[in-house]
Amino acid sequence: MLAVGALLGSALLAVPVAAHATAAPPAPAHTAAAAGLDDPAKKEIAMKIVSSAENSSLDWKAQYKYIEDIGDGRGYTAGIIGFCSGTGDMLDLVEYYTKVKPGNVLAKYLPALREVDGSDSHAGLDPNFTRDWVKAAQDAEFKKAQDRERDRVYFNPSVKQGKSDGVGVLGQFIYYDAIVMHGDGTDSTSFRNIRGRALSKAKPPSQGGSETTWLHAFLDARVWAMKQEEAHSDTSRVDTAQRVFLRKGNLNLDTPLDWKVYGDSFHIG
Repeated sequence: MLAVGALLGSALLAVPVAAHATAAPPAPAHTAAAAGLDDPAKKEIAMKIVSSAENSSLDWKAQYKYIEDIGDGRGYTAGIIGFCSGTGDMLDLVEYYTKVKPGNVLAKYLPALREVDGSDSHAGLDPNFTRDWVKAAQDAEFKKAQDRERDRVYFNPSVKQGKSDGVGVLGQFIYYDAIVMHGDGTDSTSFRNIRGRALSKAKPPSQGGSETTWLHAFLDARVWAMKQEEAHSDTSRVDTAQRVFLRKGNLNLDTPLDWKVYGDSFHIG
């Protein structure tokens, strides 16, 4: 579970108002606090940017059926967020899917998924697991299961930590992309340890630091983590995407957005 720092709320002081004063009109809606990454429109942007890096496409909804072994030591990588047979999140997904829909086409692979967890092995999965994954992805319940696990394991914790640290939409997205790639385990390149490395260089806004300085420090730590692993050593998803938004001061991740990942150019209008 992510370490979450408490944010202090401001006490409201009651101020007497003269009897003859007219009441102030209600504040217009646009003066409300800026939306977080959990705002539906911002979440859609986040999914598209992650998909540009994970699948070279903005069409993230086409990725429920995606599955391949990308040679990163994590076995099969699949679905909208890159669930992996070697890291436990694919197992959790199929277990949940089987709970809500017993007898589904992937249920028979649960013993094999438990066996290969923690390795890159395909034992018990080949030759038909990839075919059956694609078949399962036609089922609305499986899509809902992928959405649920994405939110539970990756999206919600990163947004919660971002809000706790006092960073806006871009910062919450930077956290999200990091936890998608690195997970939040105890190894040195996990999300929590990337954040810990950044804390040795800067302070988040919740601790009185500059948001921009903090996010640059976090991205520096993220790049270090990526370079520890050959499969992730191309840091363009930081250098020519997230860092571009940050240097432009686009802390709210407002459109239009233009970026590059792995040499491909993308645009959201």
